[in-house]
Amino acid sequence: MIRPPEYVLGIQPYVPGKPIEELERELGITDSVKLASNENPIGPSPASLKAIAGSLGDLNRYPDGAGYYLKKALSGKLGVAEEEIILGNGSNELLDIAAKTFMKDGDEAVMAVPSFVVYFMAVQGIGGRSVQVPLKDHTHDLGAMADAITPATKMLFIANPNNPTGTMNRKDEFDRMMERVPNDVLVVIDEAYYEYVSDPEYADSMKYLRSEKNVLILRTFSKIYGLAGLRLGYGIAKRELIADMNRLREPFNTNTVAQKAAIAALTDTDHVTRSRQVNEAGKDYLYRELRSMGVAFVPTEANFIFIPVEGSMALYEKLLKMGVIIRPMGPKAIRVTIGLPEENRRFIEALKAARG
Repeated sequence: MIRPPEYVLGIQPYVPGKPIEELERELGITDSVKLASNENPIGPSPASLKAIAGSLGDLNRYPDGAGYYLKKALSGKLGVAEEEIILGNGSNELLDIAAKTFMKDGDEAVMAVPSFVVYFMAVQGIGGRSVQVPLKDHTHDLGAMADAITPATKMLFIANPNNPTGTMNRKDEFDRMMERVPNDVLVVIDEAYYEYVSDPEYADSMKYLRSEKNVLILRTFSKIYGLAGLRLGYGIAKRELIADMNRLREPFNTNTVAQKAAIAALTDTDHVTRSRQVNEAGKDYLYRELRSMGVAFVPTEANFIFIPVEGSMALYEKLLKMGVIIRPMGPKAIRVTIGLPEENRRFIEALKAARG
């Protein structure tokens, strides 16, 4: 029987948050809440839903493989050329394309741990070596990551804000790190949650598009825009880098419905504002309740909260039985998405009951 290379066998399949339907089927309950996958609890923009409905009659046609109109909309919003944008089936696909494009077997990539596991998977999948640098105070240690760069390093991955901890890197530390990164290393800056950030000291990645440095900035429609089910992300980089990545991008990798929904979402600033407001109100409520319970947590700049706790798997199972789905992050932490007011209350009530 044919088997894949050893470096592929070393990859553990990604395990997503447990679906609501699966939990309710297993336990026979009908009122569960899912706070595991950092989804927008208010759903998509009404403008996106209207665009989705209007696109259904064209599903016999292949999508626009170049995503012309979506790139045009993003170009106007971001102030970059359309040739500096690449679309992906979620930003996950763009991580894979970047690794395949700019790395080969034996090359190194520097990344933090814990951070988004797909960085490791993308590098491991092409036979590369992941150099993992521990977080410092639950945050990317950018100085240590710069120290870890060697002549074999081709890529450096930074999640800002970081998943799963929700922490962010600020302008000054980010700029100091970028000064140390060689010009032949691609810095991948994953900004899936950047629309939720409120701190004015948040690092400005876009300014490096016009510098000697090589950056790939990744963003998504899955989070604040509420379109996770349509799988659509985008990358921003110099046009030469985008052209190289397009050599390996699959034809028609983003579908018609997703493209139309995303274009509409970009026009609905009220939906984005409301999404932020719901998140901030939920964050304030959860902070107060967790503090009143004496539960430590990591302050977040995203739409989830990282809670260090012993026995996280046992706690996860207890919450499941009460119809509350959160995400265990190894044996000593959980991550909970900030939901609607009632969902947040359900989590707090379940957590109190689980702690006895």
